[in-house]
Amino acid sequence: MLALGVGNIAFALLMAGYMRGAENSPALGYWMWGRLSIGLAQICWWLAPQFGLRPLEALSAFAWLGGVALEVAANCLFFGYTRWRKQLWLGVLPGWAAVSYAVATGTPRLQLMELISFIIAVSVFGAAVVLLRPRKAPLLQRLIGANNMLFALAIWAWLGFEGGNPDTSMTPVIGLAYLASYLLMIVNGFGFLLLCKQKDDALMRSLATIDGLTGMLNRRAFFERADSARQLALRLGKPIALLMLDIDHFKQLNDGFGHACGDEALKVFADTARGVLREHDIVGRLGGEEFALVLPGTHLEGALDAAERLRLAVLEAPVLGCAQGYRMTVSIGVVTIGIEEELTAALARADHALYAAKTGGRNRVEVGQPMLKQA
Repeated sequence: MLALGVGNIAFALLMAGYMRGAENSPALGYWMWGRLSIGLAQICWWLAPQFGLRPLEALSAFAWLGGVALEVAANCLFFGYTRWRKQLWLGVLPGWAAVSYAVATGTPRLQLMELISFIIAVSVFGAAVVLLRPRKAPLLQRLIGANNMLFALAIWAWLGFEGGNPDTSMTPVIGLAYLASYLLMIVNGFGFLLLCKQKDDALMRSLATIDGLTGMLNRRAFFERADSARQLALRLGKPIALLMLDIDHFKQLNDGFGHACGDEALKVFADTARGVLREHDIVGRLGGEEFALVLPGTHLEGALDAAERLRLAVLEAPVLGCAQGYRMTVSIGVVTIGIEEELTAALARADHALYAAKTGGRNRVEVGQPMLKQA
């Protein structure tokens, strides 16, 4: 018990150190305080009989259950569950009430320990079910869930075979229960830290590649993926098309109705494009109101058809944050990327086509000039 307490406090300190250099995470904060509460409770439980402090025993029981509740709250926050606070209180209060009754009636230490263990096992079993339920849950999440399940089963086995037995000598069942407790501490502690790190890493990758306003690829990420698609098309001998798009009169929109209206127009355009395009099409925001789109496996005719569908969909999409009656339009330049043509050269041709669409009246699709043949 003393080793478990020291170990849980060490995990709490480790998490506190990680939190100082990581993205602010309420879930990790809940987990840290939960581990600290459990560790202190275990140490107090070990100290209580050494000094005959029955009140310390009762205090550690409440802290123990409270720490488990904080860990459950951390899982709920991390996995994005909603309206969990009421359910958590409905689970914690009966446990505290049972412990209060046991303490008030002078329940012996062994029976009080069995009661605490049973309540904790129920809580951990519930957490295991939640972690293992998603079919596509990550392996690390499944390992934590399986570890929780093992702990709950080991505790119930101890209560079933050894419950009420005053003999404190080590038996295989008691050994299994303590082993499960150590695994719960180590696997769940490191596991939750790794889950938080994975989430932080994914967030950093998203910030490095995704435009925050539209959710599309940013300029750098678009060029990387577009060039990879171009090289793949070259190897496979497949066609690939490139579109340059520009929201018409965007500066006047910002100046006349404010930047909030402009931002809303950009988001509406992005949502409309995602609804029209295929899943494997590559679209990115190059800057301001300018976008680019790569259509793998698409000839010029297919690219023109896709551009026209997108143009009409944008025209029909309401921009609620702007003045009533405003209709957003886009101008589009379309080219196919030639064999062994560099992406920048194809972009230049598409940009010329876009300029022709804008000078030709806007809200239209223009085809770019074919690639110049090298001598």
